[in-house]
Amino acid sequence: MTIHEGYLWHPCMCVLICLCTAALRSTGTAQHFAYLLNTSDYRILRMDEDHDRMYVGSKDYILSLDLHDINKEPLILHWPVSQQRKTECVLSGKDTNGECGNFIRLIEPWNRTHLYVCGTGAYNPICTYVNRGRKPQEYIWHLEPGKVESGKGKCSYDPKLNSVSALINGELYAGVYIDFMGTDSAIFRTGKQTAMRTDQYNSRWLNDPSFVHVQLIPDSAERNDDKLYFFFRETSAEMGQSPVTQARIGRICLNDDGGHCCLVNKWSTFLKARLICSVPGADGIETHFDELRDVYIQPTQDTKNPVIYGVFSVSGSVFRGSAVCVYSMADIRQVFNGPFAHKEGPNYQWVAYTGKIPYPRPGTCPGGTFTPNMKSTKDYPDEVINFMRNHPNMYNAVYPMHKRPLVVRTNVDYEFTTITVDQVAAADGNYEVLFLGTDRGTVQKVIVLPKDDLQTEELVLEEVEVFKVPTPITTMKISSKRQQLYVSSELGVTHLALHRCDVYGEACADCCLARDPYCAWDGKSCSRYSTSQKRRSRRQDVKYGNPIRQCRGFNSNANKNTLEMVQYGVEGSSSFLECQARSPHAAIKWHLQRDNSDRRKEVSGHLCVVTLY
Repeated sequence: MTIHEGYLWHPCMCVLICLCTAALRSTGTAQHFAYLLNTSDYRILRMDEDHDRMYVGSKDYILSLDLHDINKEPLILHWPVSQQRKTECVLSGKDTNGECGNFIRLIEPWNRTHLYVCGTGAYNPICTYVNRGRKPQEYIWHLEPGKVESGKGKCSYDPKLNSVSALINGELYAGVYIDFMGTDSAIFRTGKQTAMRTDQYNSRWLNDPSFVHVQLIPDSAERNDDKLYFFFRETSAEMGQSPVTQARIGRICLNDDGGHCCLVNKWSTFLKARLICSVPGADGIETHFDELRDVYIQPTQDTKNPVIYGVFSVSGSVFRGSAVCVYSMADIRQVFNGPFAHKEGPNYQWVAYTGKIPYPRPGTCPGGTFTPNMKSTKDYPDEVINFMRNHPNMYNAVYPMHKRPLVVRTNVDYEFTTITVDQVAAADGNYEVLFLGTDRGTVQKVIVLPKDDLQTEELVLEEVEVFKVPTPITTMKISSKRQQLYVSSELGVTHLALHRCDVYGEACADCCLARDPYCAWDGKSCSRYSTSQKRRSRRQDVKYGNPIRQCRGFNSNANKNTLEMVQYGVEGSSSFLECQARSPHAAIKWHLQRDNSDRRKEVSGHLCVVTLY
């Protein structure tokens, strides 16, 4: 009998999941934060690698966990609302699902010793300062007494409404709902300067948004050109059409002081554009993934040009599906430098604005590369301010690189919810490894390899069940320094190793067929790949996964098409056939060759025990 290991994805995904779960528990490569707290909603993760801590925000608690072992000496702060405030919240009818708690929604570093933390405060947002100490070994972790302040404009009242924030030079920028009823959405700035916001109740600016991510991305070497980018999804309602969800990227200048006239204390540089993530069909009709779920910004050596990964799902009811699209800053800037959207005509439709564009161009930052003589947006002419208020939307949309998604899932029983990306150096090049969280509590580890100019090959390296009870994954953070992935959900926080090379088996072929850029055959076992290893002993082939070329000399029998393992049986006896491929990209077939015969017959069925006649 002969075993043939090919280059096919193992057809039984559920088997892979079960194997990964068992391996995680048995090898100790995953740790779940198991400290007994009467809390939930571990949504906010803030990594502090300088202090070797992970700060976690949940309902009524702020946690500081050790990055090496999240169960080792956890530091815990209990920050509930008063009983009076909770009673007032319940009487207002806002506790149908336990919302009358203090759900932590913001953890930002304030200085070298303190964090700035905000919570929903039982529908009355509050903020305070947490002393974390100057050195990790101090184990300082306490609330600063008498420092509680209003969180309005910093944190949403309703814990179900997403908010995003960035603390920059003492100014807090937030995408948030700022009223009790959850109807007034805004991009808000609070701090030392005058409070600023988007135009209130203006659907052209924001229309029922759900904020996903915020990131500062410089435009040039001139700091006055720096812009803050907001990623969100919102409702788009055109005349005579049903409301639909669209993904957006918006931006403001950091040094925006607001305008005059109609934009006093309101952004005078706010612009937004649509993010497209779609699959073109054979008939020319695109299938759109419009529900933006998560965004990950991958830094590059050029800080002005990071790579942007977005996770999307389908908003319609025809089918379920998810996609990952990748965008370049060059394409984003081209759209923001393009035509503005304008409504005109008998049907009041969107068209490209063809009239005169006022100077300075709307959306340009004061004191920057193109406006060196204008020190403030308050110096902008009236025509610029009026144009900005009525034309915040760009006409062209931002399309992903190569005009199609990097990863697509359709007709499956799950959706992607989160993404984080790790850059990995392998023997045959550098790879981006995608970790994709799902709404059923699993994490898929994926790489996408280029095949030619238009085609790519997607490899699911493994799928791991992270939590014992299936629950949507809400947040993921990577520590490349510690080679750990930190995952949170409603149930808690888990960290697991980025690589588990030992699960790929003890053979060179299995290790090579796994095509995992983290792992290589070192001559004795499948282990973590290191660029410092001697080339003579390491074996790795991520691009092709060819064990014939890589593992010659490490396998007993090999020809140009298969790797063979011979097992002998005695007539009239039963033989056990190993049925499980250690590598997820290997296919196993058993063939029966009788004595004194050159013919081989494939053993059919799924039985592992075969009786020899």
